[in-house]
Amino acid sequence: MFAIIAAVIFGLALILDWADASVSDAFTPQTLLMAGLLCMALHLAGVGAAAKWGRRRR
Repeated sequence: MFAIIAAVIFGLALILDWADASVSDAFTPQTLLMAGLLCMALHLAGVGAAAKWGRRRR
C-alpha cells in the first residue's frame, strides 16, 4: 500500500516540477520527494504488510 502511495506522490512531484508550479511552501517537489521516499522506506521495512492470522489445519 505504501508503494502505491509513494508512486502517486512521486508522480505529483514530477508534474509540479515540470509545470514549475508554486502551490505553496508546504508542497514543493522536494518535500513531496521526501514524503515519497518515506513511504518507500516504510514499504520496504514491511510496515502495513498483511499478517496472516489464524490456525493451519493439518
